[in-house]
Amino acid sequence: MEQPKVYTPKNKVRIVTAASLFDGHDAAINIMRRIIQSTGVEVIHLGHDRSVAEVVDCAIQEDAHAIAMTSYQGGHNEYFKYMHDLLQEKGAGHIKIFGGGGGVILPKEIEELMEYGITRIYSPDDGRTMGLQGMINDLVKQSDYATPPLELNGEASLSKVLKEKEAGTLARLISLAENRPEDFEKEFARVETGSKNIPVLGITGTGGAGKSSLVDELVRRFLADFPEKTLGIISVDPSKRKTGGALLGDRIRMNAISDDRVYMRSLATRQSNLALSKHIQEAIDVLKAAD
Repeated sequence: MEQPKVYTPKNKVRIVTAASLFDGHDAAINIMRRIIQSTGVEVIHLGHDRSVAEVVDCAIQEDAHAIAMTSYQGGHNEYFKYMHDLLQEKGAGHIKIFGGGGGVILPKEIEELMEYGITRIYSPDDGRTMGLQGMINDLVKQSDYATPPLELNGEASLSKVLKEKEAGTLARLISLAENRPEDFEKEFARVETGSKNIPVLGITGTGGAGKSSLVDELVRRFLADFPEKTLGIISVDPSKRKTGGALLGDRIRMNAISDDRVYMRSLATRQSNLALSKHIQEAIDVLKAAD
């Protein structure tokens, strides 16, 4: 079989990858997320044994275009359908869902899931006919769209919506700063900034030094010691010079962030010679406005 040409996305595509709950089979999703990243995508990787709620909350906070899951534990019908329903319930029905599970997911189940609203479930036959890169090309191409614009309900002001700490609005504003800075400045100029002095703590270090684990422990203790306070986390990982793809993997070490008082957003540098995203200040400003 001839190796297909790698698809080049037109937008800065962001995809959440994970293996499903009670599923320790992570070899397949690790292979897929590497190919997705090498295709120029910013990949937010969660690892294995992830619940629907964890994946959906992550996708909304990260303003993801799609979710790509593997499921080898036999509960794929309920898992994917619940994921679809939860995205719809949370107003994030635009986020596409892709999945695979080898021979565990039967052809009739694939048909049923796709009729239900799952974008695509890949089968072993797809792997044979399309190849790995062919399947990833199809996934990325269907995920290559501009995320919906920032929309407010009724007469609600942006300042008021931010104070409510609605994750989708926070995510959309940060994406606006990354992708359309002029539009962000126009929107954010309407936000009333408070007078409170909100502390910002920066943590850096070499790869593998334990930054994510340290942050997770700080989050755990902060939530326990300050039950009325909220916390925002912005993590930054480098983009590849050749492809523009990035592995945003800090969430995989975060065990304490599944709390309504925590918002986390992963940013890619989008330049290979930088340690921080150019839009880190705008992201901080958005989180401060949500205090």
